[in-house]
Amino acid sequence: MPPTTKYDRDTIVEAAFEIAKEGGFSAISTRAVARRLGCSVAPIYQNFATVDDLSAAVVERVSAMSGELLAAQTGPNPFENMGKASLTFARDYPALFREMALEPNDYLTPHEQIEDAMVPLMAADPELAGWTDAARRCLFLKMRVFQLGLSAMVANDHLPAWMDEKAAEVLLLETGEEIAAGMQSMRKDEQQ
Repeated sequence: MPPTTKYDRDTIVEAAFEIAKEGGFSAISTRAVARRLGCSVAPIYQNFATVDDLSAAVVERVSAMSGELLAAQTGPNPFENMGKASLTFARDYPALFREMALEPNDYLTPHEQIEDAMVPLMAADPELAGWTDAARRCLFLKMRVFQLGLSAMVANDHLPAWMDEKAAEVLLLETGEEIAAGMQSMRKDEQQ
């Protein structure tokens, strides 16, 4: 009799992650994971009480991976790093990006929480130090709208053929600078 193969929690999560990478979180099922591993559903249920528990573990895996993508960025400010990480995630994991960023779900951190974390960081930027919190929040939203739109175009392969990865990053940074400069100009006009 051949030895039985043991499937630990990490192996099961990795198989479920591969399924989600191809078809999104909604593609995760115990049968799909068992098929990918070449086993019955028993090892999955030995490690996870429900498929929702398995999906939650995959979401944690994706969140950790997103943090690694962000940490790998070496730009001079948080906006640049977040934008570049978003473009990388959208390019490398389009199905996950679409499901997490473009569809209603419980996986994405609410905008207000992200905004609450970013606005104090923005205040430390000398160019934004004199801005009100409301102005910084508005700038953050405008930049996030553009970054999300550009990332969605990357995930859906809708960029022009001439625009490679580097050109998309340049577009992201230039547009961010233009948005900030436009708002700065508006602030000066209001003060006169």
